Amino acid sequence: MLSFDPASLSEKENYKLLIGSIIPRPVAFVTTVSEDGILNGAPFSYFNIVSSNPPMISLSIQRNKGKQKDTARNIIEAKEFVIHIVDEQNVEKINQTAASLPPNESEIELAKLTPVESVKISVPGVKEAKIRMECSLEHSLELGGLDSPGCDLIIGRIVQFHIESDLYEKGRIDPRGLAAVSRLAGHSYAKIGEIFEIERPK
Repeated sequence: MLSFDPASLSEKENYKLLIGSIIPRPVAFVTTVSEDGILNGAPFSYFNIVSSNPPMISLSIQRNKGKQKDTARNIIEAKEFVIHIVDEQNVEKINQTAASLPPNESEIELAKLTPVESVKISVPGVKEAKIRMECSLEHSLELGGLDSPGCDLIIGRIVQFHIESDLYEKGRIDPRGLAAVSRLAGHSYAKIGEIFEIERPK
């Protein structure tokens, strides 16, 4: 077995080890509104559950040479955002939103996604997602980096769930119907494969 000290590796080398090892990663498509009222959207795979009481999610938004991304800045300023689950049907359009656009241009328009009003927050979501979650900012932390922060860790509190009715039955969500995709390394994604059960010990 190979063994590496991350302190002896470059940021890129550590990045490759992380994204190649920690798989599959769920993908969140995040919509935010800029100070100028532009609806922005971007996908992130450093995303997961934090708590169910209250329901909270985490989103780590990496900086580029210390420069904060539009999504992080918009969330911290407006304190609202929408998380969408990326699935087999919308992944192609969502991938288009990963293009680097200036802050005054909307990735939603670029990818021809359909904005839809939220119920409890001012930030719209997009219609093409089977599941979306309206969120308010609970906490934001600047983490990592040497001379300047390496990422913005966002903790969001879910204030409203929107779930396609065909997916929902007796409080449960059909994973096959959702057809969520996950992120691997490089340009690779994965679909839901074989599902198996192991009973939890008592």
